[in-house]
Amino acid sequence: MGRACSWTSDRDLNRLRVVVAEPADAVTFSDLSRNPRAVAERARRLGRLRVTHRDADDFYLTAAELEEERDENLVTASRMFAALSRSASGTLAVSDAVSEVFPWVRHLSGGERAEFAAELTGALSDAAEFGIEVTAREVIAGWRATARIKADPDLHARALAPTEGDFGPAGAFA
Repeated sequence: MGRACSWTSDRDLNRLRVVVAEPADAVTFSDLSRNPRAVAERARRLGRLRVTHRDADDFYLTAAELEEERDENLVTASRMFAALSRSASGTLAVSDAVSEVFPWVRHLSGGERAEFAAELTGALSDAAEFGIEVTAREVIAGWRATARIKADPDLHARALAPTEGDFGPAGAFA
């Protein structure tokens, strides 16, 4: 595999192949308990290793340096988006990127797309700067639900109709 661009090193490309492009290897929590040195070595060699747990959420075993680099990259990317959003041409570029990344935004108005892009940029900044990672997921889920309702004319008309009283718990779309 050749270099993607002049500023990307072969080391970075190899890391990207292992950490991002290919699914991480996995071991069980029992494997980690029984043979921690071998599992730690495997994680060091791969860069990241998924540890599955029967009775709890899975987690990743990764080198601290790699995790710190990922955090720095997230902070830098979120700051770039925030900086772009402060100019008219940058706001348009971010909005175009949102349309490319989330094809369902075609069901939102131009103003709603801009609002989604601004809210997502803020949520990504919160994730990077404060470690509040659930916010971005919630922003995306909320706007996707809005797009889903607007995509169905019947559902959209019902959502806009006046209501009275309590209709009980609201249903959620997957």
